[in-house]
Amino acid sequence: MKPIRFAFIGCGAVAGKHAVALSRLPDAQVVGAYDVNPQAAKELSEKHGITAFDSIEEMFQKASPDVFVILTPSGDHCKTILKLAPLGRDFVVEKPLGLTLEDIDAALKECDSRGLKIFVVKQNRFNPPLRKLKEALEAGRFGRLVLGAVRVRWKRDQAYYDQKPWRGTWAYDGGVITNQASHHIDALLWMMGEVQSVVAMTATRLVNIEVEDTAVAILKFRNGALGVIEATTATRPKDLEGSLSVLGEKGSVEVGGFFMNELKVWNFAEYHPMDSQVWDRYAKVPQEPAWNHTEFYRDVLQCIRQGKKALIDGLEGRKSIELINAIYESAETGREVPLRFMPRKCRLGRAE
Repeated sequence: MKPIRFAFIGCGAVAGKHAVALSRLPDAQVVGAYDVNPQAAKELSEKHGITAFDSIEEMFQKASPDVFVILTPSGDHCKTILKLAPLGRDFVVEKPLGLTLEDIDAALKECDSRGLKIFVVKQNRFNPPLRKLKEALEAGRFGRLVLGAVRVRWKRDQAYYDQKPWRGTWAYDGGVITNQASHHIDALLWMMGEVQSVVAMTATRLVNIEVEDTAVAILKFRNGALGVIEATTATRPKDLEGSLSVLGEKGSVEVGGFFMNELKVWNFAEYHPMDSQVWDRYAKVPQEPAWNHTEFYRDVLQCIRQGKKALIDGLEGRKSIELINAIYESAETGREVPLRFMPRKCRLGRAE
């Protein structure tokens, strides 16, 4: 069985994690890397033994990749997909899939018309504590859901934003909600389901950037539960936590640590066989670097080879961006923002 061939577009810090993750999988091979900054591509090449190319066109012709891995600034993700879709290759895209729903929908439509797959990097869905939480939800152990909450309390100082000109900009990055908290928002939606409406406030407190470093949002889910998003990069002097909590009428679970990687609370009114294993086998993410990225790519490989549905495809990756856009709109307008139109006075399909 021939390895599936991956090529990187963008060689920043996150590219190293992808290289390490793919190196563990015998049926995957990284065959090339390109960056608009040749020095970044050279450094990745020297550290991980990946051939660096001077252009995407040269990389495509000489390396013949099966999958493009898009690791560029967030605002360029969908533009890059649209540019490369005619080459007929699948895509792995770092979070977020895009910044606007218009860009995302254009990329999804183009890839769908060509039969191309999009995989969005939400590696934390593979964290063992989150997988067990999802399993408990699907088993109905919580009963009626009451509240879902995420807390992102991280430190990002001015030096961090000054390292890259695109960081902290509306056009290419977004603020704490779009960048640092996007994984947590994705996990919240994965657990709690669709959002009906959101009210939000944002602020820029400790750094000089275009966007917010602090945000809070109150959600109403379609199942009747409420939600809270608290996110800041203005934690000082160091990071505190990145956590997710789910509360229901029959149980409560909190997954904390720095990145939803440690089980903190597992309380249920009724015993289940999974309770005897969860603390010993699923309470933490293995210490192996980029472990959950490896699991993400394992899923990608299975989807490509077996045709199964991806855990995080393009449509799934769109959901968090829809909510993020609604959060920003609420913060800017001071209004509650619905996520989908719900007919209130229309008589269509209703009995007189």
